[in-house]
Amino acid sequence: MQSRASATWEGDLMSGKGTTSSGSGVVHEAKLSWKARAEAGAGDGTTTPEELLASAHASCFCMALSNVLAQAGKPPTRLEATCLVTFGPKTGGGFEVKSSALEVRGQVPGIDEATFQKAAEEAKSNCPISVALKNNVQLSVRAQLAS
Repeated sequence: MQSRASATWEGDLMSGKGTTSSGSGVVHEAKLSWKARAEAGAGDGTTTPEELLASAHASCFCMALSNVLAQAGKPPTRLEATCLVTFGPKTGGGFEVKSSALEVRGQVPGIDEATFQKAAEEAKSNCPISVALKNNVQLSVRAQLAS
């Protein structure tokens, strides 16, 4: 299985602009700018590579957690995950993705909080996006069962 995306950029880093699109067409010419990356809440309708990474990580994690729970005989009714990716300056110059923090709230019949947390940790460690980030980015997960 392969996935494809494309990006274009015009101009220099600080004043330039660009777009990104996914091969499936789900993301179509989403606007990119340095301002959106460097200024929290730039509010100019652009996305960032880090926002797209957060979406990918939350999605991948949900699928992995669903699988972990199903294999344990406790398939979820619903999982809601968010991911906060932090981007900023790195020691020695340049920029880096510093962390990817997952939070999940789940409806899982017949499971206790400790078992849910353990399943979330396993999913965080083994989902393909986490594996790609491992040893480069600080990963964390906070899991809570919905009442």
